[in-house]
Amino acid sequence: MSGFVEKPKPIEVPGLTHLHTGKVRDLYRDEAGRLVMVASDRMSAYDWVLPTEIPDKGRVLTQLSLWWFDRLRDLAPHHVISTDLPAGAPADWEGRTLICRSLDMVPVECVARGYLTGSGLAEYEQTRTVCGLALPEGLTDGSELPSPIFTPATKAEVGEHDENVSYEETARRVGAETAALLRQTTLAVYGRARDIARDRGIILADTKFEFGYADGELVLADEVLTPDSSRFWPAETWEPGRPQPSFDKQFVRDWLTSPASGWDRHGQLPPPELPQEIVERTRAKYVEAYERLTGTKWA
Repeated sequence: MSGFVEKPKPIEVPGLTHLHTGKVRDLYRDEAGRLVMVASDRMSAYDWVLPTEIPDKGRVLTQLSLWWFDRLRDLAPHHVISTDLPAGAPADWEGRTLICRSLDMVPVECVARGYLTGSGLAEYEQTRTVCGLALPEGLTDGSELPSPIFTPATKAEVGEHDENVSYEETARRVGAETAALLRQTTLAVYGRARDIARDRGIILADTKFEFGYADGELVLADEVLTPDSSRFWPAETWEPGRPQPSFDKQFVRDWLTSPASGWDRHGQLPPPELPQEIVERTRAKYVEAYERLTGTKWA
């Protein structure tokens, strides 16, 4: 089993139509046909949306995405129109809401990897490939790849795994021209972000993007280069051959799989509430990622 421990009810706002409740974001459409994305403080792990929220998480994701969009606009236009709060929206939506263009979304998660870890490492250990791309012998957990690679995945519903697919399968699904453009843009954006992060003492190990079309133009959508969509490692502690410390939900994953939680991730029961210490340490990691990347104190 997986999914929501308890799925939240949509907030009713005059003039907005609720479209979807995702792991983190709630999606609405306003009367002008624009999309309204609201980033909650929900936390997901092991295909579950947990019963405990992480304070400020949604605002960190939103503000960090905006910071990155500004630095990537020459490589890929983005979908954000405004950050104004819709009339009648709750005050808690402030700082976590984006008014966006409605796009014809490409049904592919565009993943760029510059380092070997996660599902890429698992595949490499079996076949010396990642998404069908051959890699050299001798790589270990955390190894830097000879050059960044594009490893697309299918986008899964809440409670299900994204599935890595080959470039050839991506081209079959979305067309050769779109697949080539996705690969080119993904690697260009990753390269820019990797260099920016590196200058701030952070390794961008891998990340995933979502794209859609508007008036024939490929547009960067959803969130971008946040701790939810990326693996950020502190450069000063990077050491291939072991799992790396990261600026994300690792405290949550570690606690859930520890004896302290009493939870069996392969069982039938949903995960329990998180202890306050884990909540605070996880929030601190998200805030630290924001502050180190942007050079701005989180307020």
